[in-house]
Amino acid sequence: MKGSIELIGMEFFARHGCLESERTDGNTFMVDLSVEYDISAAAGSDDLADTLNYARVYDIVSGQMDIPSNLLENVAARIAYAIKDEFPQTGRIRVSVSKKNPPVSGPVEWSRVSVEI
Repeated sequence: MKGSIELIGMEFFARHGCLESERTDGNTFMVDLSVEYDISAAAGSDDLADTLNYARVYDIVSGQMDIPSNLLENVAARIAYAIKDEFPQTGRIRVSVSKKNPPVSGPVEWSRVSVEI
């Protein structure tokens, strides 16, 4: 039985961006994540040991957000591959990373990059 774990709206303060001010001042980022996997064992057992522990998934995302990057593409890909490395039994992983008030010449609430592996 296929299923997924989704963590939506994870908020982090981080220092991603190409501009020096983005690295020194930091910004607010949001991460949305969907991880597909076989949920058969967990659905039958009702046991945490049989599922993908989303507390651990959150910790992986948080650790990757602590590593400054120039590009959101790099951040999103690192998150996806770090989850896949720890949980190779997973299927499709989709990660979206959004930056609040990106440095552009007009009003923009968020910029977002999404990757899927």
